[in-house]
Amino acid sequence: MEIAIIADNNKKELMAQFCIAYSGILGRHHLCATHITGKYISDATGLDIETFLAGSSGGVDQIAAKVSYNELDLVFYFRSTDPEQEPYEAEKNLLRLCDVYNIPVATNIATAEALVTALGNGDLNWREFINPTSEYNRKKRAR
Repeated sequence: MEIAIIADNNKKELMAQFCIAYSGILGRHHLCATHITGKYISDATGLDIETFLAGSSGGVDQIAAKVSYNELDLVFYFRSTDPEQEPYEAEKNLLRLCDVYNIPVATNIATAEALVTALGNGDLNWREFINPTSEYNRKKRAR
């Protein structure tokens, strides 16, 4: 499965701890992330992560584009809980696109743990049939 990871600055440590705890599950999938988050997690876990631009420099937009093209199956996006910090338009757009294209998205640790557990149990395999770039559909086209 194709999984995107984003964490606001004050959530990067929590995201790294989450990825350490679930590295066995996450390591079986293709991971991509905004640049700083991806480097942070890769350094902490040793997971192979494709990185995009920094979130505020267009990385969130790059991930949103992958959602629009149905190239992602799951998004982990730990957002700031600071009431003073307004979400960027790109972040609002990403969440809207996940709703439009039925991409499961976790914006907090509780939802992320539910989704990663489901991922480990194979409960999200329905995405393989929907995602045109999935391993399932690549094999189907090769026949």
